[in-house]
Amino acid sequence: MVVLPQHSAGLPAVVPQPAIADAEPIPNDQDIIVSVNKDRSIAINQQPIAIERLQERLRAIFAARAKRVIFVRGHRDLDFQEIATVIDLAKGADVFQVGLMTE
Repeated sequence: MVVLPQHSAGLPAVVPQPAIADAEPIPNDQDIIVSVNKDRSIAINQQPIAIERLQERLRAIFAARAKRVIFVRGHRDLDFQEIATVIDLAKGADVFQVGLMTE
């Protein structure tokens, strides 16, 4: 008698993606930090960006990266809903590993 597994399970793998020609270059060794300031303005690594463009910009940044991790830093006076909106936009850009930073 031979015993065979019903289904097999593997380990998740991350495969590097080819770079997009018109994407703005950002060094791969630099962490991506999205900051939500007290006035609700948003910045990616201290570069201001409108919330309407955040998801598009994150897609462009992570198009050439295997490591899809961002860190979100929110001002302590903001409601968590403001931070959750940024996390939701990041997930919409296929970034599922999100770290929260404190000040």
